[in-house]
Amino acid sequence: MAERKEFRDLATPEAAHEAIASLDLTGDPEMVPLREARGRVLAERVDATIDVPGFDRASVDGYALRAEDTFGADEVDPAVLELAGEVHAGTEPAVTVEPGTCAEISTGAVVPDGADAVVMVERTDAVEEDGTTRIQIRTGVAPGDRIMFAGADVAAGERALGPGTRLTAREIGLLSALGVDEVSVRGRPRVGIVSTGDELVRPGEAVDSGAGQIYDVNSYTVAAGVEEAGGEAVLYPHAGDDYDAMEDILLEAADECDLVLSSGSTSASAVDVIYRVIEDRGELLLHGVAVKPGKPMLVGRLDDSAYVGLPGYPVSALTIFRTFVAPAVRRASGLPEPRTATVEGRMATEERYAEGRLRLMPVGLVEAGPDEELAGQDVGGETLVYPVDKGSGATTSLVEADGIVEMHPDTERLDAGERVEVRLFSPDVRAPTLFAVGEDDPALSRLLDRLDRPRFLGLGSREGLRRLRNGVPDAAVTTTGGDTEFPATDLGAWTREWGLVVPEGNPEGVEGIDDLVDRDLRFVNRTSASGLRASLTDALAELAEERGETRHDLVSAVDGFEVAVRAHESPARKVLAGDADAGLGLRATADRLGLGFAPVGTETVRVLGNPDRAETSGVLALRSALTAMDDVLADLPGYGRP
Repeated sequence: MAERKEFRDLATPEAAHEAIASLDLTGDPEMVPLREARGRVLAERVDATIDVPGFDRASVDGYALRAEDTFGADEVDPAVLELAGEVHAGTEPAVTVEPGTCAEISTGAVVPDGADAVVMVERTDAVEEDGTTRIQIRTGVAPGDRIMFAGADVAAGERALGPGTRLTAREIGLLSALGVDEVSVRGRPRVGIVSTGDELVRPGEAVDSGAGQIYDVNSYTVAAGVEEAGGEAVLYPHAGDDYDAMEDILLEAADECDLVLSSGSTSASAVDVIYRVIEDRGELLLHGVAVKPGKPMLVGRLDDSAYVGLPGYPVSALTIFRTFVAPAVRRASGLPEPRTATVEGRMATEERYAEGRLRLMPVGLVEAGPDEELAGQDVGGETLVYPVDKGSGATTSLVEADGIVEMHPDTERLDAGERVEVRLFSPDVRAPTLFAVGEDDPALSRLLDRLDRPRFLGLGSREGLRRLRNGVPDAAVTTTGGDTEFPATDLGAWTREWGLVVPEGNPEGVEGIDDLVDRDLRFVNRTSASGLRASLTDALAELAEERGETRHDLVSAVDGFEVAVRAHESPARKVLAGDADAGLGLRATADRLGLGFAPVGTETVRVLGNPDRAETSGVLALRSALTAMDDVLADLPGYGRP
C-alpha cells in the first residue's frame, strides 16, 4: 500500500503567493507581424526611423501662400493673390509659390516650395478676371498656420514606444505610421495543462457513466483562464493515476512549457501520486494551503519549468487559478491587473463559517428593488450578494457565481446587510436582470429565452419558496399552491399534466400509481424538493386513504421510491436507457423523448414575485412574458392555462 501523504503545517495564502511569485514564468521574446500584435506587450523600445509626417503638409483644404502677403487683410480689404496652380494629396507639387501668388491645396497634401502658411478655403473667394483666377484672402495668417511640419508628430530618432507598452489600436496606428511591419513582444507564458484521473474523458468523446466516467471540465476551463490572463494554453492528454504515466506526461509538459498546471490527484489520498513525481523529479515548495476551496494546492518546480497543482473539482480549480496563478501569468505577460474587477455589495443572507482558514466563497449578484429594506437597513438599488455553493463538485456553480468574497480565518459570520467586496470573475460580469429559483420546467426554459440575461436555479419548488421568503431572488417558481405565509406577488401561472413515463409502447401496461404499489416495477423518482414529487406523494396519500392503508405502507411498496434524480427529464432518461420501468415525469417530456406515458394528474406551476422588486425591469419583463406565453403552452403536450 502506498504511503499516505498527510497535510501538515498548511501554508498561508501569503506564502502561496510568494512561492508562485518565485517561479520564473517568463517566455522568450518573439517577433510578430503588426497585424497580429494587438494585445501583446512590447519587449523592446521602438524608435522612429522616419519623420511623421515625412513632409510639411496642409491640415485643411485651402490655399498655400506666403504669410506676409496676407498681413493686414480682412473682410473689408482682402489681399488678392494670383492662383499659380493646385496641389493634391499623394502627389508631388508641380508649383512654386512666388510672392503675390498662391496654390490651391487639399488636406494632407505637400506644402509647395515658397509657401509657409495655408488659409482655410472658407475665408477666401475666387474671382475670374481676364482669364486669370485671383483669390481674395479675407483674413491675415501667420507663418506656420494650418501646416503640420515634418516630424511634428514623431521625429526621426525619437522614442516612440517603450518596453512594457500594451499594444492597442492607437499604438498599432503609430507603428503603422512609422512603417513598422513587425515588432518584438514579450513571449506569452506557455502553460501546459494536464488533468489527472482515470475517470476523465475529453468532451466530444463517448462517456460511460456506468463506469464512473466524467467529462474533463478543468482542461478547457483552466485553458480559457490562462488565455484571459495573457498566456498560451497547451492541452495535454489526461494522465491516469499510475506513477509512470503521470511522470511521463508531466515531464513532457515541463520540457515544452514555462508553467505546468495540473488539476486533481493533489489531495491526501493513497492513490494520489503527483506530489511524489514533483519531489522525485523537481522541488516541492509547498503542499497544502490554508484556504477553502483549494486546500490541497501544490507549488514547485519540475525540471526547468514552474509547476502548480490545482484541486480537481472545477469550481475549486478555477477559484484557486484565478486567485493565485492568474496574477503571476499576467505579470509574466506584462498585462496589468483588471482595473474594474471588484464591486461592493451587501450580503443578502447571513453566512456562517468557522473552519479557521481563508474561505474564497463563490457568490452571485442580484440588484435590490428601489425601496427595498434588508435587516432594517435601506438597500434600495444596491447590489445584493448571496452565496452560491452546491459543493465543490458542481460545475453549474461556474456560471451561477459572479465572483468571490473572501472570508478571513478569524471571520465566523457575515450578517445580512453587511457590506462586502466581491472580486468578480471578469470585469465584464454584470448582475442578471432577473434572478429566479424553483421548479424546473420546459415551458419555463422557453420563457426565459425571451428575457435579457436571466438567471434561474432549478432547485425545486420548496427551495424556491424558502429563498423567496428570505428575500434573495426576484421570483420563485413553485407547484405548491398560490398561498404563502409571507408576502408574494402572483406574476402568472400555467398547468402541466404529470404521470408515469414508460418505455415506448408501454410494454408493461402501466396505467397509474396503483401499478407502482402492486407490481414489481423499477421506478425512478424526483428529489424531495421537486413539486412533481410532492404531487406524487399527495396522490399516494389519497390512494392509501381509499385502501384504508397508511401512506408509509404504499411508499414502502414502491420499488425505487427513494431513487431520486434532480431534473424534470432525468427519470425519463433513466427509462429511455432501460434502467427503469417507469419514472415520474411530464407528458411533454415523454412526447419529446418518444416514450410512453400513463397520466396521473394535472398540477399548476405558479411564478411568485418578490414584492420589493415588483417594479424592476426584470420582473416587469417576466410578467409581460408570462402574459404572452400562450404559443409556448400550445407547443407543449399537456400544458395549458389554469
